[in-house]
Amino acid sequence: MKTAYDEMYAADGSVRESYRSYETWLKSTPANVIARKREEADIAFHRVGITFAVYGEDSGKERLIPFDIVPRIIAAKEWKMLADGLRQRVKALNAFLHDIYHDQEIIKAGRIPTAMIHGNSQFRKEMIGVDVPENIYAHIAGVDLVRAGKGEYYVLEDNLRTPSGVSYMLEDRKMMMRLFPDLFARQAIAPVEHYPDLLLNNMRSVAPQGVNNPNVVLLTPGQYNSAYFEHAFLAQQMGIELVDGNDLFVRDETVFMRTTQGPRRVDVIYRRIDDDYLDPLAFRKDSMLGVPGLFSAYRAGNVTLANAVGTGIADDKAIYMHVPEMIRFYCGEEPILSNVPTWDLSKPEDCKYVLAHLAELVVKEVHGSGGYGMLVGPTASSDEIKLFRQKIIEAPEGYIAQPTLSLSTCPTFVDSGVAPRHIDLRPYVLSGKEITMVPGGLTRVALKEGSLVVNSSQGGGTKDTWVLEN
Repeated sequence: MKTAYDEMYAADGSVRESYRSYETWLKSTPANVIARKREEADIAFHRVGITFAVYGEDSGKERLIPFDIVPRIIAAKEWKMLADGLRQRVKALNAFLHDIYHDQEIIKAGRIPTAMIHGNSQFRKEMIGVDVPENIYAHIAGVDLVRAGKGEYYVLEDNLRTPSGVSYMLEDRKMMMRLFPDLFARQAIAPVEHYPDLLLNNMRSVAPQGVNNPNVVLLTPGQYNSAYFEHAFLAQQMGIELVDGNDLFVRDETVFMRTTQGPRRVDVIYRRIDDDYLDPLAFRKDSMLGVPGLFSAYRAGNVTLANAVGTGIADDKAIYMHVPEMIRFYCGEEPILSNVPTWDLSKPEDCKYVLAHLAELVVKEVHGSGGYGMLVGPTASSDEIKLFRQKIIEAPEGYIAQPTLSLSTCPTFVDSGVAPRHIDLRPYVLSGKEITMVPGGLTRVALKEGSLVVNSSQGGGTKDTWVLEN
């Protein structure tokens, strides 16, 4: 395994500038005080009920996401570069989505193969020719960033369907401010708590034309969804109604919400339901979660869905490889943030190379998510590699492969004390009339020693992310 970049300590053992104030505090704080603070955090998270469910586990048991009290700290200059790169990337992705559902100029120019679009299960033919407000499809994007051995950042993947995790970003910050107010007094840390207001303003800015005071709701699949806590949390923080499919109905291609005062028109729906389940008349007929007729109201321009139907194609891992080309094509610029080098297994030469080097690479299902459907070669058993090899041979077009990046590490409290653990970062980028974001994002940490998988469903935890203001 390659040597990982340590966020806090340089190679010579000195403390990086952004961490100096924190490291001074850490050294001067007794171990028993820190242990007590960790216990307080656990108790508080249990009390608030910040949990998630793991599908496939007995009785849908809910788990508490482990929270680590050592923050991930990002210097102001570094964040500016990341923010510029994120805006550029999300702008290009929205332009790509508009293009493929309208003129398909990028296909005509030969920059992306036709089959990669039209043959993709996430491409929604129903969206062809549908105009959406401000030409925005991905109103909320969660872009996963990793940092490799020399400190360089890479985009690992783009999450544009229903990106989750922002509630943990907000609760982690609230917890750190509650436990360690003295740390926030020592240095200027950029705030994140205004995210719900930013999100609501963003939603209101993309309301249907002619609507001056839009009614925004959050549509959830219900309390058995793994992210239901987040749905309820965000609705409450935004001051909007949390609704399920039974709360809404469509009349004359207009969406209404049932209330005790009678029907009330709905203008913008922040939906946390996948495309397939949104409308049984348009997509899956057996869906009990959606709203019959919702897609017809959407096509008529009488309601905005955030994110738009059909955004899934832009976070498909096969399409990911082409995002740098999208930036050049739509923005006329070179990408600020790099992709991880990627092999496309639908190409015979790429597939041949990957099959010969499985033990060294990370292989992912094109449509996979949550850390499932992937092989981390260096940590996999010979049986796991053998099984994955067969899967690839049977359906090579269903996979991509990437080098095993040694994700950066951050000191983390574990049972044995403070030890480095691998991390990633998911900033949340909001697109409306403008592209905005709060400084930072959700830092996920792989709590198992040596593990590179940070997903909560795979044993990962979270940290507060501090962006320094100077």
